[in-house]
Amino acid sequence: MSNHLKQLLNWFRNVAVVEGISMVVLVTFSILKRTTDYEWATLGVKYVGWAHGILFIAYCYLLWMCTDRYKWKFSRVVLFFIASLIPFAPFFVERKVKQEA
Repeated sequence: MSNHLKQLLNWFRNVAVVEGISMVVLVTFSILKRTTDYEWATLGVKYVGWAHGILFIAYCYLLWMCTDRYKWKFSRVVLFFIASLIPFAPFFVERKVKQEA
């Protein structure tokens, strides 16, 4: 596998992990916002939400790039996309891609 292709997979794996972390943090802030009167929880939802949105877009873009370059099956792409919507699931995506690389 060429260095360029390995680099693309590494980017996808890294973004999957950071996107997964941002989702867990966002869910935590959302729960705190609804269950407490902490002003910082509201700010956390706002700023972590923005960061998570950008990371989600990066994840989807890199998923598309990997699909194109590696000719991933449609079912795999759908599974990886659905994983981006579920807390903690991007960590399993990262692990699976790492094992195959």
